[in-house]
Amino acid sequence: MHFMPLFPEGLLTIIAILIVLLGALIKKSGKISAYLCLIGLILALGLVAATAFIAPPAIFFFGTVSVDIFSQFFKAVFVIVSLLIVIGSMSRYMDDPGADEFYSLLLFATVGMMVVASSIDLVTLFIGFELASLSTYAMAAFDKSKKNLEAAMKYFIFGSASSAVMLFGFSLLYGMAYTTSIEGIANAAITNFSPATIVALVFVIAGFAFKMALVPFHMWAPDTYEGAPPLVSAMLAAGSKKMGFAAAFRVILIALVALRLEWYLAFAILAAITMTLGNLAACWQNNVRRILAYSSIAQAGYIAISFVVVGAAAEMVNGYSIAQLGIAGGLLLILGHALMKTGAFIGTAQVANMVAKQSDVDPDDISHYAGLGQRAPITAFSMLIFMFALAGIPPTAGYIGKFVLFSSAIYAGLLWLAVLAILNSALSLYYYLRIVSYMYLREPIGPKMPESKGYVFALIITLIAVIWIGIFPQAFINWALQAAAVLLPQ
Repeated sequence: MHFMPLFPEGLLTIIAILIVLLGALIKKSGKISAYLCLIGLILALGLVAATAFIAPPAIFFFGTVSVDIFSQFFKAVFVIVSLLIVIGSMSRYMDDPGADEFYSLLLFATVGMMVVASSIDLVTLFIGFELASLSTYAMAAFDKSKKNLEAAMKYFIFGSASSAVMLFGFSLLYGMAYTTSIEGIANAAITNFSPATIVALVFVIAGFAFKMALVPFHMWAPDTYEGAPPLVSAMLAAGSKKMGFAAAFRVILIALVALRLEWYLAFAILAAITMTLGNLAACWQNNVRRILAYSSIAQAGYIAISFVVVGAAAEMVNGYSIAQLGIAGGLLLILGHALMKTGAFIGTAQVANMVAKQSDVDPDDISHYAGLGQRAPITAFSMLIFMFALAGIPPTAGYIGKFVLFSSAIYAGLLWLAVLAILNSALSLYYYLRIVSYMYLREPIGPKMPESKGYVFALIITLIAVIWIGIFPQAFINWALQAAAVLLPQ
């Protein structure tokens, strides 16, 4: 069927609308909504997997949407993250009076991210961005506590500002090219270069940098990740941020290829500052979710190295162009980071759930992780693996992504950037091992408590996936290489 590649988005949209209707018609529809959402995401993942290596790309809606290997890679990431969040949410939101709103917003956010991954037109891209953003703004305020609402307001203000900046850059590109097609803009930038193109590049990079939480556009991330519900923080760090990278890869690497020198220099500076500041700031935190937030900023700095590699090199190595290796390394790190960060935030949700039963203090303070290895052994062991994976220790998904990405930087002659990234990874061990030491080397601050089944199930699935990619990486490397090839001239 001609429209089969678009079935995942269509399916999730229908289920999201159905959940809204069920919530209006049935008083306690939480369980039905949760299981509907779970089934829909599993089916959507199956449909995405069925077209994971689609070739040639399927183009829809007058050349505005492309279903290709690149889009399917990101769609798989978004659906997997949402699926893990739904599994974890069965310990928290399934019996909540607003469960139907939570699950419908989650699905709409996922659909928005999937639209962004497939967009090859600025209008479609912006629509996908806003659908995902508006949904996550509401989700960030879902628990309605004072801290929760403050985080959501900061996220909304900064998110709206970034959308305005990005849209202004898009308008300049349209004025230059007289088209919103990414390919059309690329052709116009090559043949009709003007100072307005440079200005557009500045605004587009600034807009995307907000979405990706690159320094100095990262200000919203720590407060939002700390104040939002833990599962929503997982969605923002592992899903929404990756949406920004999906869009940036499409627009910057294709539409603005004529300005390669300019964005190569810009991203070299952004990557270096982001990874360094993110890791240094994380070392001073005592709140685990703020540690993970700054860690996520640092990881965004690593991923940004992909843009620098593409701008710096066009040579071949081992049968692949260095630019292709750079993008593939970024994609592998995006996949690994999405899993690792989702698992880590689900772990914080489990701890917060335990702390909430005994006190009103900050549930994310690192002191509550003391003796977690004895109090909640499955959660502690999962967190241990996620911390090592985020630091890039083998055999984990984090190691594979960093190895391919940093290697591509060395091949591209960016030895200084690769060394800086490696040193930053070593620095990150300090705060990751600090969390581990609290869990296993400190005396427990309370008795052993039952671990919520939803959280445990989600943690185990994520743990297996992180280790599986680390032990059997070749299939994922090949997939990332083929996805990267979509963005490069054939």
